[in-house]
Amino acid sequence: MDRRHHLVALAGLTAAVLVGCSKTEPPAPPAAAPAPVAMDAQQAYAAAQAGSGFAVGALLAADPVLVFFDPQCPHCAELWKAAQPLLGKIRMVWIPVGFLRPVSTPQGAVLLGAPDPVVSMTAHEALLASRQGGLPVPATVDDALLAKVKANTELFGRLGADSVPFLLFRNRRSGAWGSHAGALATEQLAQTLGL
Repeated sequence: MDRRHHLVALAGLTAAVLVGCSKTEPPAPPAAAPAPVAMDAQQAYAAAQAGSGFAVGALLAADPVLVFFDPQCPHCAELWKAAQPLLGKIRMVWIPVGFLRPVSTPQGAVLLGAPDPVVSMTAHEALLASRQGGLPVPATVDDALLAKVKANTELFGRLGADSVPFLLFRNRRSGAWGSHAGALATEQLAQTLGL
């Protein structure tokens, strides 16, 4: 294989790796953690509505897109940016999980408890994109908010998801329920959602 073919293969591998964040070795679940349940996308969507998140976009849009995200995930930050031009047509509920790093859970709690989660999430994702780690976590974080992020993380595991961002949605054109793991560019997101 010549150098050009190696570079093309490497570029393809790099693109595949940049789709979403996942742990290389999942941690052993706690003894009381329920095992993932096999379910179709519509069942997963219904179950995921129990998660705690914040809504952005068109408030009256039916069947909001549910997005499980980790505050430390750069691919989640890319999806946040890609979704902005579509928010006049869709509603998204961003559900924070503590999946990638220890700071993920308290950062998720900070975002849930923000007076304006959209402003806070935009600032957080900008800091993350500039490699500044996202919003700082205060010395004390509300236990109830931490519990919500932990419950979201357990729900994420029960859905059988293993990478973020993880989307659950109903396609506007076809009416079909679907899921997608990984970031999408704006055009791809619009196509996936049937806009």
